[in-house]
Amino acid sequence: MLWALFTVIAAASQTMRNALQRDLTAKLGVVGATHVRFLFGFPFAVLFLGLMAGLTGDTIPPVALSVLPPVAIAALAQIGATGLMLATMKSKSFVVTTAYTKTEPVLVAIFGLIFLNEVLSFGVALAILIATAGVLMTAWPKEGMKDWSLPALALGLASAAMFAISAIGFRAAIHALPTGGFGIRASTILALGLLFQSISLSLYLAVTNRAVLASILRLWRPSLLAGFMGAFASQFWFLGFALAPAAKVRTLALVEVLFARVVSGKLFSEKPSAREGLGLVLIVAGVALLLNL
Repeated sequence: MLWALFTVIAAASQTMRNALQRDLTAKLGVVGATHVRFLFGFPFAVLFLGLMAGLTGDTIPPVALSVLPPVAIAALAQIGATGLMLATMKSKSFVVTTAYTKTEPVLVAIFGLIFLNEVLSFGVALAILIATAGVLMTAWPKEGMKDWSLPALALGLASAAMFAISAIGFRAAIHALPTGGFGIRASTILALGLLFQSISLSLYLAVTNRAVLASILRLWRPSLLAGFMGAFASQFWFLGFALAPAAKVRTLALVEVLFARVVSGKLFSEKPSAREGLGLVLIVAGVALLLNL
């Protein structure tokens, strides 16, 4: 059950990282604030790799050329998924699109079956569907179908699919390493992934918007904590991927919805609607079923 502990820590850490990035978004824009996660997270990933090697006594595994494609695909998919989410900010259907992105666990299960031959039991599949239905109910806007649109559906599902590909790609890369325990393999792939993302987005901004890149460097102090929390969360996501199918990890990760409500104060200051309350109950029920299988 270590994978469950790692996933809960990752979800809580990601919630904190998102809260820290809110101020940076106002100063750097969404792309700049997103890049902070990679650029300032990479040094901490290298630090985590060194600590993992020291704690476990494992040597850093050799990275064969066959490992690089899944890392690159996963890293680019994660960047692309974030880009699609940014596009929703230009749409009045932002909330609806966000709701569709919560179908990620279902897509992870499908891609895991196709690409990694990970066959899930009926119970696990049912838990995924229950928890995902709960998240959709909590995320759906009060206006119901008023904000529904085909572009929102397309953006949301495309973003969810790319996040799913990212999870599957990183899990495949972790298991493609030839030697080492799960900890050192997860830490190695995390460092590789963040290195690839840092270089890719730095080059992109250097070509398209050097002013944002310069602003990121000027704001290194507040960015440092956000980068640390991002790398810390990713470290535990990857540890979870190393021990359990990505679909189980990403389903349990839906507890982030509960954490986000706590951080925003909504859990205490706002009484949820009947639909939101039922959604929260379904999330808890799905997660409980998942952990008891």
